[in-house]
Amino acid sequence: MSDDSGLSDHARGVVVTTICCLAGIAAGVVSAVYVGTDPAAAASTTAVFVLGAFVIAQYPIFKAVGVGDLGIKDNLYVAFLTFTLWFISYTVLLTSAVDLGV
Repeated sequence: MSDDSGLSDHARGVVVTTICCLAGIAAGVVSAVYVGTDPAAAASTTAVFVLGAFVIAQYPIFKAVGVGDLGIKDNLYVAFLTFTLWFISYTVLLTSAVDLGV
């Protein structure tokens, strides 16, 4: 998919993947800070809302860095990759019962 963004297809893929990964990890940390890491926090659905907010917040960032419009496959990729990194990082923080001091 070539568009007028000035990025090659490879550079576009690297930019989208990097933003998704960083957003997923940040969502996991924010979930741990906002919801907590105790056993009761693992059952809270508020962490999923934090994830959703980070998925939605990526689209203005994509526009700002020059990534063109995303198709349905790209949108599914963004949501899946962000979810995966959020799940991994939040699970590590939950199982280790890290106290983030906030």
